Amino acid sequence: MWEGGGEYNVARGLKRCFGLDTAIVTAFADNPVGRLVQDLIYQGGVDQSYVRWVGYDGIGRTVRNGLNFTERGFGIRGAVGCSDRGHTAASQLKPGDIDWKSVFGRDGTRWFHTGGIFAALSESTAAVAEEAMQAAKRHGVIVSYDLNYRESLWQGIGGQQRAQEVNRALAKYVDVMLGNEEDFTACLGFEVENVGEGFDNLQIESFQDMIDISIAMYPNFAVVATTMRNAKTASRNDWGALCYHDGKLYQARMRQDLDIYDRVGGGDSFASGLIYGFLMGKDPQWSVECGAAHGALAMTTPGDTTMATLSEVEKAMKGGGARVAR
Repeated sequence: MWEGGGEYNVARGLKRCFGLDTAIVTAFADNPVGRLVQDLIYQGGVDQSYVRWVGYDGIGRTVRNGLNFTERGFGIRGAVGCSDRGHTAASQLKPGDIDWKSVFGRDGTRWFHTGGIFAALSESTAAVAEEAMQAAKRHGVIVSYDLNYRESLWQGIGGQQRAQEVNRALAKYVDVMLGNEEDFTACLGFEVENVGEGFDNLQIESFQDMIDISIAMYPNFAVVATTMRNAKTASRNDWGALCYHDGKLYQARMRQDLDIYDRVGGGDSFASGLIYGFLMGKDPQWSVECGAAHGALAMTTPGDTTMATLSEVEKAMKGGGARVAR
């Protein structure tokens, strides 16, 4: 069992692997499960000053902590995720609950990251995300957003149509838009041509067309980045990434037949590596290579979150092998 979350994983990667100061804004029910999550977050070093604790009624009738179950699959048996996220403290956050002026003004936050998982939890979380993004823009903070489409989170509240309504409304505040080929199709309606139903024919030219359409519709996108995954089996994937910046497309080295131990969290670790590169003033090529390497390493360890170090990421970026180090 691990703590995890689409947005939290990015903050933890930036702290645990890359050594930056990060914080999480969320809410927990004040019970033993919530306090266990608190302890796990302490281990990763992410600041919890903005966490809201909500009184617990003893059984979870009114508020609870979310769970997510994953069967990671093997070979021809694909991974399966089951979200148990209803009535959670985080899903009950509403506009006005968080002092964003302090987060972005007093405390000097430089980069704000959120995404489609948080926005899907309830009507109010989408509004909280918009409130936060608007406040970040007022303070000159960079905003990144991972589309992170999860069909199960949207199926009871309007499906893909509702996902597009929410994500399109939030996209106008985004500086750095992240996702994979399915995310852009499902969340924004931008088709990636000629990829096949299983997204098993990943052509750079098709992504270039999709990115061009994205930029035309949302000129506020300074960066568009996407992971490229061809899941040959659950335990062997081709893995790469692309990054658009300032009119140019940058491609990370494609890792053919990457052996997967636990694929969950690979995209979030890509995001944290990419963000680290830009925050450190690195060029887009270095940043996308850093993200792709970090994502690849994250999929060699169990759980959502990274166990890699910066030196391991840099070694992987250079093509370092898996020979035993001792």
